[in-house]
Amino acid sequence: MLTLQPIGIVHSPYQDTAQVPKGLGAVHQAEGVLEIFAQFEAGLTDIEGFSHLYVLWVFDRAGGCELIGTPPSDNRPHGVFATRSPRRPNPIGLTVVTLLRRDGCNLHVGGVDMLDGTPIVDIKPYLSSVPPEELRRGWLAEAEARRKH
Repeated sequence: MLTLQPIGIVHSPYQDTAQVPKGLGAVHQAEGVLEIFAQFEAGLTDIEGFSHLYVLWVFDRAGGCELIGTPPSDNRPHGVFATRSPRRPNPIGLTVVTLLRRDGCNLHVGGVDMLDGTPIVDIKPYLSSVPPEELRRGWLAEAEARRKH
């Protein structure tokens, strides 16, 4: 069995999931702080050189799992692994944030979509070698096209 240990918590303006922008055209511009616990501060060495970070976190307030669900951005059901639904077999979230600055154990970031107090399980620098023209957006692109008509 896998056991994850939180390395910190998120400080966010969102107290409730209804406050987090969702669906087509949702923009995540809110600023927040990733507070990394003191015993992990050495792991932040040299993080300031990166503009964006992957944050892996736990949907600690999501209950249960739904393998098929209808996301807010479409009126058709999709498999959980083709969505960002919090109701997952392993309730792990992934967000790309902009690193604004570091103050000791606190990373000030933009683009948070997590609730205040959310446990953080890992941070990684955002690196991608996939050219934008090769990215496909699956059913989301289809849902956006249907909305335009």
